[in-house]
This record gives sequence, C-alpha cells and structure tokens, in this order.
Amino acid sequence: MRTGRVYTETTVYAPPREFVAEAPYQLVIVTLDDGTRVTGRVSGDAVRIDDAVEVAEERNGVPFFRRR
Repeated sequence: MRTGRVYTETTVYAPPREFVAEAPYQLVIVTLDDGTRVTGRVSGDAVRIDDAVEVAEERNGVPFFRRR
C-alpha cells in the first residue's frame, strides 16, 4: 500500500464540465514515503497539509487518498 503525507491541497468548486456532478472535491499533492510526489484526489473526509494518508483506490489511473 502506498502511503505518504499531504504536501498541499485545494478544493475544487468550479470543475471542468465532466466533473460537475462530483464537485466540490479535494485535490492533493502527496509526498510518498519514498520521496516522490503524486497528484490525486481525496476519498472520504477532507485532509490538511502534513496529514498522513494512504491510497484507498485508483480510478482510471488516478490515486484516491484517505487519511491514515
């Protein structure tokens, strides 16, 4: 399981047309334990900078993180 810490986050209120039904949603950049950074979405409760997270699932190659 991939784990890491939230480097930065933002909430999207005005998404592109194909994601309107999912708004608002949170995007994050996560620094994984190996030092690499990946962009993903948040599944479940909102997260803050420096929260410990793990990959809950992947959809179409996009990781969805949840708080550990």
